Amino acid sequence: MSHPLPLNPLIAATARPPVMEAARWLRETPLPEGMPLINVSQAAPAVPPPRSLREALAEIVVNEPAAHLYGPDLGLPALRARLAADWSAAYGGAIGADQVAITAGCNQAFCAAMITLAGPGDEVILPTPWYFNHKMWCDMMGVRAVPLSTGEDLIPDPDRAAALITDRTRALVLVTPNNPGGVEYPAPVIRAFHDLAQARGIALIVDETYRDFHAQTGAPHDLFGDPDWAETLIHLYSFSKSYRLTGHRVGALVTSAGRLAEVEKFIDSTTICPNQIGQRAALWGMENLGQWLAGERAEILDRRAAITQGAQHLDGWRLRGVGAYFAWLEHPFDIPSDRLAQRLLAERAVLALPGTMFMPEGGGAAALRVAFANIDRAGISRLFDRLAGFAA
Repeated sequence: MSHPLPLNPLIAATARPPVMEAARWLRETPLPEGMPLINVSQAAPAVPPPRSLREALAEIVVNEPAAHLYGPDLGLPALRARLAADWSAAYGGAIGADQVAITAGCNQAFCAAMITLAGPGDEVILPTPWYFNHKMWCDMMGVRAVPLSTGEDLIPDPDRAAALITDRTRALVLVTPNNPGGVEYPAPVIRAFHDLAQARGIALIVDETYRDFHAQTGAPHDLFGDPDWAETLIHLYSFSKSYRLTGHRVGALVTSAGRLAEVEKFIDSTTICPNQIGQRAALWGMENLGQWLAGERAEILDRRAAITQGAQHLDGWRLRGVGAYFAWLEHPFDIPSDRLAQRLLAERAVLALPGTMFMPEGGGAAALRVAFANIDRAGISRLFDRLAGFAA
């Protein structure tokens, strides 16, 4: 008689990936006739890198033999040095190349940081609505994700966070500009969280995946200006959104050289090294695509403005947060957002993620996350027309 193979209960108890769940809805749901799909479920760029970068990628593939081999666990030295120099200039601080690791996407950067900080039974404080992959990784590690509720403006409160810290707390996590809420955390708020983490002897993880699409110019915070920043701050970044390199999986982790020695163990045991071709593409992008990236930022900010304008004409809906790639929309209907999202797909050909996917059980029923980076102003107008035409 055969017996089922063992299954790690922590994996079994972890929620399914929300974007994959939405993809299942799409496969199983007939769309209304005459309504092309408006897909605002995922933030990943839906188009390839600019032609100049694709041509550079072709050159790399053909002419750089080392791009096809294993590389250093912590990343391409030239890319580490370039990011350290650019971040030092942008944030007004001193960051060394030995304080930068290149990772297989920003998700791996978070996982690598977390595995050096916390183990089973420990706690990490995540503001809600949270980024679901952060919550999933905590669950898989047996680390308790402690929800930090946010106010009407979706900005977390350091005093409220302080009340949640216990002797098992290992880190505070901020994502700014926020996924899924879109909001940009003010510099004084980020500083207050840093000072709280420093005083309590825990880490502050700041995920700035969408920093290149921030509405303000200049540094969004001053934490790297502290000479001892690496004792508290762990910074995460992604090249995927900025240079449309999602499939190449290139992210970054900035922390102390000592912690990176521990991170190296994790990377060597998982991916061994970051993607060699993708790293070279990211470096080429940093060296050559500054003006192009500025244009991408301007386009995202224009779409953000279109979201803000359009939401004002949605009867009963409320825009709680908008920025970078995301809008957090509260709906006026007496149905939970997971059911609403499936009805919007079936009846209005709109695929968005429900707020329930970003909150503890029982939360998020009144909200949808709209990822608008892949629809232009005309598409945003069509989106709001369809939402306005929906009747629960």
